[in-house]
Amino acid sequence: MASTAITPEFEKATYAKVAAKLIPFLFLCYVINFLDRVNVSFAKLQMAGDLKFSDTVYGFGAGVFFIGYFIFEVPSNIILEKVGARAWIARIMITWGLISTAFMFTGSIDLGALSAPLCEFFAWASYLFNTVFSLGFIQPKVLPGAATCTNPEVAFYTLRFLLGVAEAGFFPGIILYLTYWFPGARRAKMVALFMTAIGVSQTLGGPISGAIMQFTDGASGWRGWQWLFLLEGLPSVIIGVLVLVILPNGPRAAKWLTSQERDFIIKRVEEDNAGKKDLGGKHNLGGAFADYRVWALAVVYFCGAVCFYAVSLWMPTTIYEQLHIPKNDFLKVGLISMIPWGASVLAMIYWGSHSDRTGERRWHSAMGFLVKMVGLVILALAHKSPIMSMLGLTLITIGWAGYVVTFWSLPTAFLASTAAAAGIALINSVGNLGGYVGPEMVGRIRQASGGDATNAFFLLAVVALVGALIILLLPRTQPTRASER
Repeated sequence: MASTAITPEFEKATYAKVAAKLIPFLFLCYVINFLDRVNVSFAKLQMAGDLKFSDTVYGFGAGVFFIGYFIFEVPSNIILEKVGARAWIARIMITWGLISTAFMFTGSIDLGALSAPLCEFFAWASYLFNTVFSLGFIQPKVLPGAATCTNPEVAFYTLRFLLGVAEAGFFPGIILYLTYWFPGARRAKMVALFMTAIGVSQTLGGPISGAIMQFTDGASGWRGWQWLFLLEGLPSVIIGVLVLVILPNGPRAAKWLTSQERDFIIKRVEEDNAGKKDLGGKHNLGGAFADYRVWALAVVYFCGAVCFYAVSLWMPTTIYEQLHIPKNDFLKVGLISMIPWGASVLAMIYWGSHSDRTGERRWHSAMGFLVKMVGLVILALAHKSPIMSMLGLTLITIGWAGYVVTFWSLPTAFLASTAAAAGIALINSVGNLGGYVGPEMVGRIRQASGGDATNAFFLLAVVALVGALIILLLPRTQPTRASER
């Protein structure tokens, strides 16, 4: 490829072509993915009463997803690098879609002789993780009545655990996949466009989930929450099959690129990886695990996940209670939830674009945590004031969007090759254990306080502050503007 052929116009057009081919489809995959992960938060409004789940049971069940996710995350991402993105992402989507659909049978699944040992396993998992992560704020204890827990409880815990196992590797796999196509200087915007899927899935998924629950309830003898899992689970299987047809494993396999475009993309990525040496860049598996920056960023992501999932998996309940929504008006809950999630989509696009223009990542990510902290304090002080509650929720989602859209530019700036696969997965898996801690903590505090989550929101604000401070205290984790180019 002649260097004289590379003009700014050619470079811009090439990356625009890649983005147009990949991002919309990856966006759709993540919308479906995230919808299946968190639709339990809407199902809870009806499902908990039908199956007699307490706040503690729901909180643990919502969070146990992340234990399975944690165990299989790193192996899954390494396998993806070895077998290729297309086959592995398809496998992930098809299996999680089938398991998500199976939730509709939670009330009727009887695991027979496995029920008792599974019950004990989840009881000890709760005890262990609360002991390790509670930091003294949650009294570690075995789940209430663990030895005699009901069949629906065991089924709920088991399916949530298996959903985490099935989904492990999807998000870090996509982040890794984007490093095959885009150098660091362009990646934050691409990650932003991809990750707006979370906000979009929540913005659109709220009213869709509410409408399904409200208007299908009783059809064919099924409850609304059962229809919810069926109608939102099957699309994952369909999209998973399409992955096998649409998604190339990398630039070399992209038939829609010209040879000049393909060579240019590969060369830019190789130059980007070579430039990571000035940051002590790691390229192998051991290097990722030995780099303290990886572990520090895992703690940051843990703080982010604690706050995000504590709020998102309890948001429909929070809206229902704080805004005094009439009983069974699930559609209204969904429509109101569009406000904070819609704001997060706009914030994510702006934050990612601004970060790319300035080349700054650290303060953008840390400021997101600080905005989220302010929102959590406001939510704690709202005392069922609709306006204050919505302001708090909106600032929380805006802050989350700002932090997460720039966060992944930090580890990918100094990790490459196998180290990138392992390091990204390690950060995501360890960090996402916060997805267990957050919902579990809120559930326990609510139950201990008669349904009041004020203390939980104050505690989450402290966690957000810790995340911001760690980011700001880290040594340099990104190249200079010159080395990016």
